[in-house]
Amino acid sequence: MSRWPQLWDRLEAATGQRLHDGKALAVGGGSINDAYVWQHPQQTLFVKFNRPEREAMFAAEALALEAIASVQAIRVPKPILWGTIAGASFLVLEYLPLTSYGDWRQMGVHLAQLHRQGTGDRYGWVQDNTIGATPQINPWSDHWPDFFAEARLGYQFKLARRRGGVFPQADALLARVSDLLNHHPTPTLVHGDLWSGNAAFIRGGEPVIFDPASYYGDREVDVAMTELFGGFPKAFYEGYADTYPLAPGYEQRKTLYNLYHILNHFNLFGGSYEAQAQRMIQQLLR
Repeated sequence: MSRWPQLWDRLEAATGQRLHDGKALAVGGGSINDAYVWQHPQQTLFVKFNRPEREAMFAAEALALEAIASVQAIRVPKPILWGTIAGASFLVLEYLPLTSYGDWRQMGVHLAQLHRQGTGDRYGWVQDNTIGATPQINPWSDHWPDFFAEARLGYQFKLARRRGGVFPQADALLARVSDLLNHHPTPTLVHGDLWSGNAAFIRGGEPVIFDPASYYGDREVDVAMTELFGGFPKAFYEGYADTYPLAPGYEQRKTLYNLYHILNHFNLFGGSYEAQAQRMIQQLLR
């Protein structure tokens, strides 16, 4: 029995919906998952598959989407069902017809509203998740510099050494994190992986974010990552700043925050990301 009938049997048991007689259209799911749009006369859904051991990754994604949706500040696809079937893990999501064109100012406003309203008591998350295909550890912490030094940069440096990366100034940088992050941010629900590939719009220009790697951290990690890999349009930053201005010192902190993602890209892809990370470390230690 193929995975599709099993999947729809599971959906019917969970929701009462019977969507068996549909058509699967393969679409781009990034470098991690196999992704499909399931077209049925009653409902269209977005489905992702991966290896069975990736079930926890999908469960964590669903939890993050539910958390972001609960704040009611910015649109995310609704998670419907996740688990394992027929030698695969899966995640079924609400299908949203996405476009790259929309109201970027509103994207900034809505993200700022998420950050302003979605706050917590501590840094971390209820479970570990992933950043791309890399494990992301989320221990609870009362001290943001410790959390970022240990659970973000320190963990990525450890993975990088296993991959053969050499970062002779890593320990010196980790020792300076407390000085660099001395602004006492409020623990805020963040998307965690907010680059241009994880933000789009639906009909009418409404902003949507997806594929989160969420936790409670400094809201600046989201804004900083939007400046990587080409950045967002100027209107996005204007909308964010008008709604929830950033604290002084962000321009220096964003380099530290983006180092996490560059180290992760080295651990995922190797290549020139090692040299880019070295340059960022040197800049931070000046």
